[in-house]
Amino acid sequence: MKAITPEMEYLSTRQSAKVLQVSLGTVQKMVELGELIAWKTRGGHRRILASSLEQQLQRRKRTMRQKSTQNCVAMGIFRRAENSQDLLESIQDWQLKVEMEVSVDSLEGLMKAVSISPDLIFLDALIPPVEQVHLIHYLSKNKDTQRIPILVDEGFIKLHPGVVSLVDENHGGRPQLTENIKRELENGLIDHNPLIIGYPATNPELEDAWPHGSRHELLEPLFLEALVRKCA
Repeated sequence: MKAITPEMEYLSTRQSAKVLQVSLGTVQKMVELGELIAWKTRGGHRRILASSLEQQLQRRKRTMRQKSTQNCVAMGIFRRAENSQDLLESIQDWQLKVEMEVSVDSLEGLMKAVSISPDLIFLDALIPPVEQVHLIHYLSKNKDTQRIPILVDEGFIKLHPGVVSLVDENHGGRPQLTENIKRELENGLIDHNPLIIGYPATNPELEDAWPHGSRHELLEPLFLEALVRKCA
């Protein structure tokens, strides 16, 4: 993690991502949600106030201390059982203790999420796009899960409108999403939902935000961010 030195008054988006150990997209969303204070230069480059970054780091440290003697209960919904193994192995080395329930069936995952009311829900990037939309829709509407943060592949967050339209076209005009869900998408079901937290998985533009090359190695800060948002 890059340290913030006293002479730093503001940082670029890329520098901020390295300080917080998150992706560029996550930093941009934090700015949009008002969690980071930023402005744009005349050239259109975003600058983030160093003191607001420091506040975020302090919040995470407090959350880490609060959770250090507790378990974080997570629900992971995956496409195949083998897809979960890397993540399950990675969390064994985290300071945050995570108890993860795994499901390889979306309907079963929804039922388990309602039953156990986890601290966060992780959606595997390999789940088909339309299926991910349905999962987010039902999780966001159910009274038992609507306040639970959901970790979603940032590539899907960025591309889902076009992907969903393409899927509908490939099914011969048969709608894969109801008009109600389409309206929810237009109103920011995914793009502007503060409980949706993106993680880099399939977007090559975000690889440099994960310097160690592992897709799961730096997920711990995002799990902590999810806990902070749940308590907010």
